Amino acid sequence: MERQASVVGACTVVVVGIGPGDPGMVTVHALEALASVDLVVVFDKGERAGELLALRREVLDRASAGTPPRVVTLADPERDPEGTYAEAVREWHRARAELLERLLVEEVSPGTRVGLPVWGDPSLYDSTLRLLDELNARGRIRVDVEVVPGVSSLQLLAARHRIVLHRVGGSLLVTTGRQLRAGVPAGIDDVAVFLDGSCSFTLLRDEGWHIFWGAYLGMPGEVLMSGPLDEVAEAIVRRREALRRERGWIFDLYLLRKR
Repeated sequence: MERQASVVGACTVVVVGIGPGDPGMVTVHALEALASVDLVVVFDKGERAGELLALRREVLDRASAGTPPRVVTLADPERDPEGTYAEAVREWHRARAELLERLLVEEVSPGTRVGLPVWGDPSLYDSTLRLLDELNARGRIRVDVEVVPGVSSLQLLAARHRIVLHRVGGSLLVTTGRQLRAGVPAGIDDVAVFLDGSCSFTLLRDEGWHIFWGAYLGMPGEVLMSGPLDEVAEAIVRRREALRRERGWIFDLYLLRKR
């Protein structure tokens, strides 16, 4: 009878939302959680996004009062630009899960508390919790998961523009640029949009929208723009492209509001 490979004993992975970039926006609970771990794992996107790694290390320094835990950096796999978006994301998740699994199996003892800092909040457009679900489903190691919420970039966008995200008794649609290209569902007057590398908002001109846009929220060099979409769309596209070339990466989001 074929023997099954044994499952490596459990460790605890603490997924910690560290906010959109400003270390001052990291919650007390998040700092306490990071101070409680033995090891921190971060996925590094390379030199172009080196400032992201530096910001995470600053957060860890604050949490540890000068004696930070051991930090292990994993090179974040590249997403394959070929094929469909869904296939590329699934493969990216699989590659990330394999990297983390190898680290936890080969270098982490059972009972260890491992911290995974996450930008913003782990519940909103972040793949970390799905990654840990896949890790457990693979069956080579079992991890217990704790989650500490954080301030999301969407909350900060609203604060910076001094707006409420929805009307009185109204709805808010949270979606992506890819989904926005199919149009806004009837009856929706407020739309928060993430992951819009193609500036899909330009397809909604002449429909009476107002846009509240922000890039690098909570980080040095934060940029805000707002106004009637028909008047500011092209200016946002130009500014966005200039910022992306200058810094090598960009994270932006926006709220569309029907006037």
